[in-house]
Amino acid sequence: MRVTICLAAAAALCATATQADAKAPAKPAAFQINHTSWSFYDKNAKTKARETIDSDGNYIENAVSGKHIDHGTAVMKGKKVCFTSAMTKEGEVCYTTPAHALKIGHSFVTKSDKGEKLKVTRIAYVTLKMPK
Repeated sequence: MRVTICLAAAAALCATATQADAKAPAKPAAFQINHTSWSFYDKNAKTKARETIDSDGNYIENAVSGKHIDHGTAVMKGKKVCFTSAMTKEGEVCYTTPAHALKIGHSFVTKSDKGEKLKVTRIAYVTLKMPK
């Protein structure tokens, strides 16, 4: 009889825990840079640009006209995304990110470690290629 009561109590406890877990609201996903594309105005190139970060963390930035502007690597470091250009000797430049993933079409203002502000908009993923 005690075994039956213990088993019934354990089953009830498991069922309650499962129901509580099922009702817990889902947390928004943390910001992730890989496999995303963005549009923004590149003040150095003086043009509207598109940037894609592939699944491996490599980025390519091209002007909307198609002209190649920059490429290199991007990596998340805490709440910042850090870019290292393969075309300049500037070294790593990091920017703030929102606390959660952004939907396509949504924008935010990011700030670099140097204090520069930049409005970026998430766009549908676009595969960009290195120029030949």
